[in-house]
Amino acid sequence: MKIKTTSIKQTATIPATPKQVYDALMDSEKHSDFTGTKAVIGKKVGTYYSAYDGYIVGKNLELVPGKKIVQTWIALEDKWPEGHESKITFKLSEKGKGTLITFLHEDVPQVIAKNFVSGWKDYYWNPLKQYFKMK
Repeated sequence: MKIKTTSIKQTATIPATPKQVYDALMDSEKHSDFTGTKAVIGKKVGTYYSAYDGYIVGKNLELVPGKKIVQTWIALEDKWPEGHESKITFKLSEKGKGTLITFLHEDVPQVIAKNFVSGWKDYYWNPLKQYFKMK
């Protein structure tokens, strides 16, 4: 069965260097610190990760330290279609004294896309900003 999907595009400016933002996203301990939940993240292409106590799982597709992260992304919730993978891309670039994240989440099931539009802001961009403000 073919499901209807959409893409989510967002940007966020984080008060840290691209390397610091990359490390926060890709280091299990730092990711756990800024989200306040358990994250286990493989460091190489082809390795798996989980975040938010296993609510999010996926695989690393492309990793360019300090510049780019591409991963598959699956939410373990009732409305997520079984066997469906979406794809997330974080592009990191310097912006003033901070980092501009240009984010794309592709193949998001339309039925729950609205939740993720606010979810990325509430569970990633805002906690990342707070995490680096406290450092």
